[in-house]
Amino acid sequence: MNTLENKILKLLKKPLRLDEIKKYFPETSKAEFINTINSLERSGQILKNKKNRYALPSHYGCISGTFLTTSKDFSFVEPDNKKDGERDIYIPAGFSGGAWHGDKVLIRLVSIRRFRGSKKGQDGEVIKILSRNAEELTGHIKRQGKNFIFVADFQKYPKILIPKSKLSGAEANDKVAVKMLSYGDRRNPPKAEVIKIFGKSGDMQASISAILHENGIIVPFPNDVLNRAKSFGDKIPPNSANGRKDLRDKLIFTIDGDDAQDFDDAVSLETLENGNLMLGVHIADVSHYVTQDDCIDHEAYDRGTSVYYPAHVVPMLPFELSAGLCSLRPDEDRLAFSAFMELEPNGKKVKSHFCKTVICSKARMTYANVNKILDGDTALCEKYAFLKDTATDMAILAYKLHKRRVQRGALELDIPEPEILTDENGEPVSLFYRNRGRAERMIEEFMLIANESVAEFMEHNNYPAVYRVHENPDPQKLSVFADFARQFGHKIDASKPNDTRQLQLVLEAAKNDDRQNALPTLLLRSLARARYCEENLGHYGLQAKYYLHFTSPIRRYPDLVTHRMLEKALSGADFTSNDVSYVSDAASQSTSRELAADTAERSIDKLYIAAYMEKFVGEVFDAKISGVQSFGVFVELENSAEGLVRIEEIKGYYEYDEEKMQLTGRNGVRLTIGTPMRVKLVRADRISGQIDFIPYYEQE
Repeated sequence: MNTLENKILKLLKKPLRLDEIKKYFPETSKAEFINTINSLERSGQILKNKKNRYALPSHYGCISGTFLTTSKDFSFVEPDNKKDGERDIYIPAGFSGGAWHGDKVLIRLVSIRRFRGSKKGQDGEVIKILSRNAEELTGHIKRQGKNFIFVADFQKYPKILIPKSKLSGAEANDKVAVKMLSYGDRRNPPKAEVIKIFGKSGDMQASISAILHENGIIVPFPNDVLNRAKSFGDKIPPNSANGRKDLRDKLIFTIDGDDAQDFDDAVSLETLENGNLMLGVHIADVSHYVTQDDCIDHEAYDRGTSVYYPAHVVPMLPFELSAGLCSLRPDEDRLAFSAFMELEPNGKKVKSHFCKTVICSKARMTYANVNKILDGDTALCEKYAFLKDTATDMAILAYKLHKRRVQRGALELDIPEPEILTDENGEPVSLFYRNRGRAERMIEEFMLIANESVAEFMEHNNYPAVYRVHENPDPQKLSVFADFARQFGHKIDASKPNDTRQLQLVLEAAKNDDRQNALPTLLLRSLARARYCEENLGHYGLQAKYYLHFTSPIRRYPDLVTHRMLEKALSGADFTSNDVSYVSDAASQSTSRELAADTAERSIDKLYIAAYMEKFVGEVFDAKISGVQSFGVFVELENSAEGLVRIEEIKGYYEYDEEKMQLTGRNGVRLTIGTPMRVKLVRADRISGQIDFIPYYEQE
């Protein structure tokens, strides 16, 4: 919000005419003043009454917020400035003003007698739609008589008429994306036009394409971007090693997953004459090839991040770079940006420095093989004898680094991630929780200390940078978690979020008690979401004063920005206001694209999990409750599959307690997160990702 807007908002504590407001801003041009007033009015931040007087909405008994519709067609508005403990405002039928789920609206509080004989209550009436949430939707085409109707995937939207001239070649049962033409009124239905056809609505690939589209994820690269990437060839440019530190004779190697296609980080470890250790983290120098404002850079900025789902990746950079010239493949010379951390034997950092390098990886190691080497596998120890001792020293160092992080208060949530394996046809054939061994944790520790070291250097020298920040949790959310954890004997003071030791005790207990294994996930839900920011705000979860992303420029745009800013800092060049603006814009864009990627990945994973579970329909499983809502409980199987048990399927009468996150039966039975439940699988839909269970009672 600009300064003029802030001043006007502070001024309008009481109603004023336009000319009365303008008197306070004599130096502001009439055009700028009118544009600002109109902007504030359009966004619902100020209102004009019938006497042409402007004031804040609250002065006229109005509130702005988000219109929400439940699965049972009840409507509410969540106020924009919702206070702790404040409830959403109920919108009775007929008072929605044509608003749809997700719309930003302005409401007026009204007193309505909801039922005959009942007392009047404070409800809301939508008086203005400030902005529409649904400008593009995905769903399928349905024929209804002579008309074509669009049915959105998200069932809270109404059916929409598609004029025949706006079908764009789509037919009944096609999975499509549409753009709204009109939202309708009491006389006319809403209308839209088809802008993309994904395939038939019963096809899983069509559903995946629709998910990618609705999250703004574009798969193919433009031709100019592909041609530019191909122009670099597959060898580092002649003389590109000039001026770089030559590390090609050093023992440097990569460690990644079995199915990794791009290797953007490699590691090294040496013992110095003073007895300290020199840890090297060597990152593909993407910025050497992708320069700011070229066509590849613009595309990478728009994408923000690579998107991963089973057996697929939608890369941020073309494969010619991500899996080719910028991939640190073994026995091939590659340009890198290296971070060196000198560490005492106990893991305490002494100092760090950074430089451009040229390296040649001596091996493409996998987590699985390094874990086996650390466990003493004879065959692998012989095969990789040249790095066995280094790998062992690395594991010891990583353990010490981890111990120091925990001592400073870092939270080890250690939430297992599901792994979905597919066959050559893309069909899911296995579903399980991924195990993190010593090799995975080792690389994680090395990347963390490299990221922290770069962030510390940038912050101490006041250089512009995109920081990875994680702010303190909301005390109200932490209080809800504390209440839940109390039933297991944990005492958490939610007013002291910086005392992370109390949270560490909960996480440690959860490791050794199956009854408490839901606590890490619940704690994660109570924390703020990490984001990118041009200001260094620290990282709560890591308890790090300085943190940013430096180690994955192949797949994350903020890392690429970090490389550019770090290179400029090391060169001694002056930073400009353009650098500051670039960093700020990149932080905002990267946060937005990361959220979209996470949403798409979760949604697509659900399709694959449902597809895998199809073959088990009718079978009985042991499960645990993973979520509780008024309409039922979500249960999770040992293989990570999660589905819904609807409240009407559970015997007995239950009341929902939102604060305690539980359903309580009249018979005293409590259904809460972590409660065991035996269930039968009744539905697994690979098109929607919906999985449904019913309780299994032994007498059946």
